[in-house]
Amino acid sequence: MPFTQATIPVENTEVFGRLKDRIEQAMSTGIEKFLKGVGSAGLLVRQYEEILDRAIFDRATGGKTGEAKQWYAALSAADQGQIREFYLTRLELVDDALRAKFNKVYRYS
Repeated sequence: MPFTQATIPVENTEVFGRLKDRIEQAMSTGIEKFLKGVGSAGLLVRQYEEILDRAIFDRATGGKTGEAKQWYAALSAADQGQIREFYLTRLELVDDALRAKFNKVYRYS
C-alpha cells in the first residue's frame, strides 16, 4: 500500500487563502522580483520566516509591507506548517532557467 499524506484541515481558511494567494503571485508573475529581493537581502529561498520578516513577498507582489507576516502570525501552528510546506513545494516548480540564473539563492547553505 503506497504512502498517502494525511490531510489536515485548515483552521483559518480566509487568512490561509490570502497568504497562499500572495505566495502564489510572488512565485508566478512576480518571481524574478521575488528572487532578486531574496538575493538582495542575503537570504536563501528556503529561509521562509526571514523572507516574511523582510516583506519580500509583499514587495514582489505590490502588497502592503508586513501584510504577509501578519497573516502568517494569525495562523495556528498547523496552518503555518501547511503554508510553509506549500511554499517549499512551490519553490521546486520554478523554471530551471530561473533557478540557474538565481543559483546563489537556491543553493543549500
